[in-house]
Amino acid sequence: MTADAPGPVSSSADAAGASSAAASDPPLTDAQKSLRAQMLATEHWSLLASRSTTQSEVLTRIAIFLTLVSAGLVTLGVLGNATEFRGWFGIAALGVLVLLVLLGVITQFRVFNTATKDLAYVLAMNRLRGAYLDLDPGIERYFLMGTTDDEAGIGQTYYPFAARDRTQVFASSAMVMLVVNTALVGLLTGALVYAFTASVGWSVAAGAILAVVSFLFWMFRGYRSYLEVLRTHVPLRRSPTN
Repeated sequence: MTADAPGPVSSSADAAGASSAAASDPPLTDAQKSLRAQMLATEHWSLLASRSTTQSEVLTRIAIFLTLVSAGLVTLGVLGNATEFRGWFGIAALGVLVLLVLLGVITQFRVFNTATKDLAYVLAMNRLRGAYLDLDPGIERYFLMGTTDDEAGIGQTYYPFAARDRTQVFASSAMVMLVVNTALVGLLTGALVYAFTASVGWSVAAGAILAVVSFLFWMFRGYRSYLEVLRTHVPLRRSPTN
């Protein structure tokens, strides 16, 4: 016995023929519905476990990076007191800052890659909830999270009690990483400029400018990744407003 009845079809322009064909297929039997529900639940738990593991891993990476930043800055303070900020202190400071910036870039890439993967997990689980509704439309009122795998469904899953606003992005882990990274880039740039010019004013100006440029670059890259997922993903079920 197989659960081979069709599910919802894509809402793209060429889906009309498939939709009419699906309507002519016989309905699922109770045994087929039970089998399909078991398979969907297994996939749902697999997605939940994968999402939890990915989130745990990236949070650990962020914690390690912030610990290294703290240790690096404390090390510079100790070295500065030992050398009175003269002699080989400048070379040591540049080396520590270069290492921290490199680790920050690697971690930032991982954070944004994880955000894209998490978005895919949300889309997949929204799609499964839509499949549950196909099996039993009466359970729709019990779902708090989104049941459509489009942008509106994503918003309902991420923010079930409020509309998405700028505070959601501003308070995210990715933003914490971004602020720390841009500060490190500014410090490294200022240190390099000071090493060549011995001008405090030029160092501050160059560091501030490159920090702002770095911040805008990462913000643009993160937003572009989000839009790329929505552009390439074809929803099987859309919200009534879409």
